Amino acid sequence: MNNMTEGRISKNIIMFALPVFLGQLLQQLYNIMDSIIVGQFVGREALAAVSSSGSLIFLMVGFIQGLFIGAGVIIGKSFGAGDLKRVHIAVHTAVAFAFIAGIVLTVVGVTVTPTLLELMKTAPKVMPSSVAYFRVYFLGGLGIIMYNCCCGIFQAMGDSKRPLYYLMISAATNIILDLLFVIVWGLGVKGAATATVISQFLAAILAFGKLTLVDGPHRLEITKIRIHADTLKQELGLGLPTGVQNSVIGLANVIVQSNINAFGEIAMAGCGSYFKLEGFAFLPITSFSAALTNFISQNLGAKEYDRAKKGARFGILMSISLAELIGVLFFFMSPILLKLFSKDDVEAIAYGVTQAHTETLFYFLLALSHCMAGILRGAGKTRVPMFVMLACWCLIRITYITVAVRLFPVINTIFIAYPLTWTLSSILFTVYYFKADWIHAFELKEA
Repeated sequence: MNNMTEGRISKNIIMFALPVFLGQLLQQLYNIMDSIIVGQFVGREALAAVSSSGSLIFLMVGFIQGLFIGAGVIIGKSFGAGDLKRVHIAVHTAVAFAFIAGIVLTVVGVTVTPTLLELMKTAPKVMPSSVAYFRVYFLGGLGIIMYNCCCGIFQAMGDSKRPLYYLMISAATNIILDLLFVIVWGLGVKGAATATVISQFLAAILAFGKLTLVDGPHRLEITKIRIHADTLKQELGLGLPTGVQNSVIGLANVIVQSNINAFGEIAMAGCGSYFKLEGFAFLPITSFSAALTNFISQNLGAKEYDRAKKGARFGILMSISLAELIGVLFFFMSPILLKLFSKDDVEAIAYGVTQAHTETLFYFLLALSHCMAGILRGAGKTRVPMFVMLACWCLIRITYITVAVRLFPVINTIFIAYPLTWTLSSILFTVYYFKADWIHAFELKEA
């Protein structure tokens, strides 16, 4: 456990964000290893199937992951307020719900994958590999959800180190199995997906097992795992807006991906490789956003309002600085980095470089939006990020692409949609952050 209501603010946030950063770095590396191994040893069609997977996976998984934001906020605030009984109840309710959600994700993911891929205008050559990859991947739905739930509980208690340890084991396992299944046994995209599923289940089992052994109010007692209706209602009330936001944004990204797919398998491979690398820009963004959500929730629970404000400012500054540094490096190094996936496919590399040169210098806006959203979620205001991101990253993005691609039918038109909508969401978040005085609202409610 890590009480984030005491000690130096910068140290609290950095020491929480660093393990999250390193864990996601490992996750990103083994995701990229899937694409590198498949691209080098199977071929372009398989690379397109694996590399273009992000938007569909986020569509399916993002909704359920968003729901657990509410559990994390309740656990963090209760811990900050010293209400250990409520922590205990919230933990057991979240785990019970995770079992149900994991089974639902597995059934839905395996069932609807072919339909979604058709709606995404997946190239006919790539379709068999894509269906095979996603169906195997979603067989691991329970492992995906349970891992995210258990690690979310650790993080809500201020412990971001244990999730890192489990990801280290998971990443090593995934890479070893990738090499075995794809290169040695020649299982292609099914082998890559199987390696991912096994490694995710391993991480989930480790995290779940540790929760049953920890010494604290978040200790999991298997016989007490059940849904407490009132607590679940509160968790879903806070988490549902983020879940809806994630799923609708995921749908928007699927529509964007379908427009990219319309340019053919070369564009799919090149842009899919770019999206894999773009994940590195998200590392400081998501790590500081997670740190801010937990820092804000604990400090508001402890009524440390001034400390919450200072932490919010520090987290935003660090995130946008690191994200922009990565963006500048990516801008200049993209031709070299993209060759890792398919060194001889000049056309695919060209697509990825064009996308990088269009988007990377605007990563600071992406960081600003995510950190603002993380702060507001920690404050329990989960509807604000939902409305802002749905408006900007879904409605405006889809409308822009639908109209603009018809007027200017080149792939650059699609790429511009990202910095455009990042700018709009950053403006709206900034206006709300300073005008709404969200901390003052808490002070009045407690008075």
